[in-house]
Amino acid sequence: MDDHTLAATLASRAGALLLDIRAQGGAVGDRRSNELLLRLLAEARPDDAVLSEEAADDAVRLTRDRVWIIDPLDGTREYGEPPRADWAVHVALAVHGRPTVGAVALPGADLVLHTGSPLTVAPASPGPIRLAVSRTRPPAWVDHFVACLDATLVPMGSAGAKAMAVIRGQADVYAHSGGQYEWDSCAPVAVAAAAGLHVSRLDGSPLHYNQPNPYLPDLLVCRPELAGVVLNALLR
Repeated sequence: MDDHTLAATLASRAGALLLDIRAQGGAVGDRRSNELLLRLLAEARPDDAVLSEEAADDAVRLTRDRVWIIDPLDGTREYGEPPRADWAVHVALAVHGRPTVGAVALPGADLVLHTGSPLTVAPASPGPIRLAVSRTRPPAWVDHFVACLDATLVPMGSAGAKAMAVIRGQADVYAHSGGQYEWDSCAPVAVAAAAGLHVSRLDGSPLHYNQPNPYLPDLLVCRPELAGVVLNALLR
């Protein structure tokens, strides 16, 4: 099984488990999904390192070229509010710090988007730019962005759900600041880039993974034709 298929298979299996145990709540979901993913990765890729939101960070990953970066349950709040579907499972592989393989499962929508079979980005929608933002913690600059670009807001939960919303044609831009970690964005970035979207930091610089400090606070995913105008607005 190649890495792309493995990522998709693992994300799908974790998503199915999370659906089965959803009534037990987010804490149980985080733990059980993490246990499953770590076990399956150890079996399938025993020589690779893993960085997980739900496991202690092992510095051995800094000595490895191949590091799986996983978020066993992205959007724990939304997962705990059935029947919301804006939560996800992230499984990614960074090679030399680059997000080369990724899968984002959206179990509530019965979807797994992955780099092995990239989706074609949905056609542009007429009307104002649609900005996917956190439904509970929108960035402080949102009002400025909306004013600059005459944008409208699309609130939702998981970072993975927001990034995939751009691929699926539900939003045009996902921009985030104010605190994320590598596991929040690695899989969504890999999948979005494979689909042809623009991915970067908010200042336009590249995203690097498997860093000593996994804190990676900001992110931009958007339709490629909007990258210039969006970056200009963000840098004002």
